[in-house]
Amino acid sequence: MLGHKHVPSREGGVEIVVGELSTRLRELGCEITCYNRGGRYAGGGKLREYRGVRLKTVPTIPFRGLAAMSSSVFASLFASIGRYDVVHIHAEGPAFMCWLPKLLGKRVIVTIHGLDHQRAKWGRLASRYIMAGEKNAARFADEIIVLSESARRYFMDRYGRETVYIPNGVRRPERRDAQAIRERFGLEKEGYILFLGRIVPEKGLKYLVEAFKNVNTDKRLVIAGGSGDTDDFVKELKEWAKADSRILFTGFVQGQVLEELYSNAYVYVLPSDVEGMPLSLLEAMSYGNCCLVSDIPECAEVVEAHGVMFRRGDIDDLREKLQMMCDDAELVRSYQNGVVDFICRKYNWDDVVKKTTRLYSTI
Repeated sequence: MLGHKHVPSREGGVEIVVGELSTRLRELGCEITCYNRGGRYAGGGKLREYRGVRLKTVPTIPFRGLAAMSSSVFASLFASIGRYDVVHIHAEGPAFMCWLPKLLGKRVIVTIHGLDHQRAKWGRLASRYIMAGEKNAARFADEIIVLSESARRYFMDRYGRETVYIPNGVRRPERRDAQAIRERFGLEKEGYILFLGRIVPEKGLKYLVEAFKNVNTDKRLVIAGGSGDTDDFVKELKEWAKADSRILFTGFVQGQVLEELYSNAYVYVLPSDVEGMPLSLLEAMSYGNCCLVSDIPECAEVVEAHGVMFRRGDIDDLREKLQMMCDDAELVRSYQNGVVDFICRKYNWDDVVKKTTRLYSTI
């Protein structure tokens, strides 16, 4: 597997998926190698194995836009000459190189985690490279996995290419009391609205900050997550938010703090313009949260009738929905009822692995 930053990691949805998929496939007896990026992503490159999965670190040019490109080129080269039956490439940019393992006799699967050329953080060169990766996937991959029905329609309409729909999974977690988040951030149960994910432009965080500034509530807005090669955007967002003392930026979180943030949120909000398959939304719902999301197809497919939607990019509609939910705790609780069973039945990692192994066997 290649295309991720490194395993183990929670830096992004791709990393979570590769970690879950590779370790679960290993438990079924598959021999798995994950090609991790070098540099700051590699944890020093000291980890050679994770839960039975072999880890190899590839050379990486440590500059924005070049890290993903360079690491996927080297990983594709090594995977092409390695003794592997299947090369599984994750994301559109890394799929640019999928012709090489195919040329050298490997079976190639590409998972499209989202239409990455639409993401605002990429410059012109990176966007062209990503788009070329999408085209190469459509042309050379033995199979393409998509995570949403909208992506499946996109590949059929644009390329006439059949794809396989295998959405992400989620674990059924244990809820935690507010302890570490109280000590570190002064947060109490149901005392905050939560966004948790990478702080990048396409997540709609400018809409969220602007809308929340005009919501009449004592609840705080917690924006939890690190940048995705978007440090300038993070600085700009914090500058925009600093006039409202209710807005808290926690930085990247994991472990107990992450679990407590999910467990004790009043509402989880995901105002994205662009998504692939939003793992943070699956996780938020698995913790029993009432979720407020933009009405893009990738979010609407997940929440169905179990969440609240606002019109994408509409700050006034987002503000109205936030105010409505802050004013009506019974409404929030009505969306919490039954959401855990719904999401954990529909999106199950065991089902994901079964479908993936079945796909491997067909090629």
